[in-house]
Amino acid sequence: MSGQATYADWIAVDWGTTHLRAWAIGPDGAIRAEAQSTKGMGGLARDGFEAALLDLVQDWLGAGPTPILACGMVGAKQGWQEAPYVPVPAKPATLAMMRATAPKDRRLDLWIVPGLSQARPADVMRGEETQIAGFLAREAGFDGVLCLPGTHTKWVHISAGEVVSFQTCMTGEMFDLLSQHSVLRHSVAAASLDQAAFAEAVSETLSRPERLAQRLFSIRADATLNGTAADVARARLSGALIGAELAATRPYWLGQDVVVAAAPALADLYARALMAQGASVRPMDAAPLTLAGLARLRMTMKDPSLP
Repeated sequence: MSGQATYADWIAVDWGTTHLRAWAIGPDGAIRAEAQSTKGMGGLARDGFEAALLDLVQDWLGAGPTPILACGMVGAKQGWQEAPYVPVPAKPATLAMMRATAPKDRRLDLWIVPGLSQARPADVMRGEETQIAGFLAREAGFDGVLCLPGTHTKWVHISAGEVVSFQTCMTGEMFDLLSQHSVLRHSVAAASLDQAAFAEAVSETLSRPERLAQRLFSIRADATLNGTAADVARARLSGALIGAELAATRPYWLGQDVVVAAAPALADLYARALMAQGASVRPMDAAPLTLAGLARLRMTMKDPSLP
């Protein structure tokens, strides 16, 4: 835990599959303390969630119940308690949170943010809805597409403060699997990307996405026969996967106002790929969005009349 013990007016929690992060928020809305651990949902049995949370936040709790707003995989079927999905169209800033009945420690007044679902084509998100709420707290009048790159990249159509539709691509997970557990791992072990090779791979795969599987193996073959540098091979892998993603999501970015929110390096990578196709795009650091979204949802809890 970081910082000295302090009481919180409420506590914000982002609980993913591999990590847990919490913030103690004061009455003025300022962050008083923050803490994180590797006790994500994926490594916990259902009876282990409360102890994992108390390890981080017990010094922030007063004698009475402290409101705790949690988003992410904590609300999944395998999480602490399931928070059912809300179907789109939906306004992320005004989602009705589920009050958890599970906590044994009476100081924990736990509320879980529900994820969003889409019937056709079938899709779900859990955690990103809070990022979207945080984005809209900053840009309430936004009408366009918000792209949230990550393990499972989300393309989200937003209009009038609502998520109208969304589409998920497993690009990040595919990159991790191929770069770490496939035959390509021998060719792409580099910390950086060759930008020219990345741009070329995006363009080639975007124009002929049906050749993706062949292009992937050619990365290995080229490295074996021609000694291609690892940063070039890594760029070709990233560019091929993102190019295929852009081909699949063309209706979400063609002619749209697009914001790409991610870690700066990843946001810049997607922005470069989109701008090369003539798209109107702005990169944005996604780091503050989850906390901003939880703060917006806390305001809604206190005043349901807020838009």
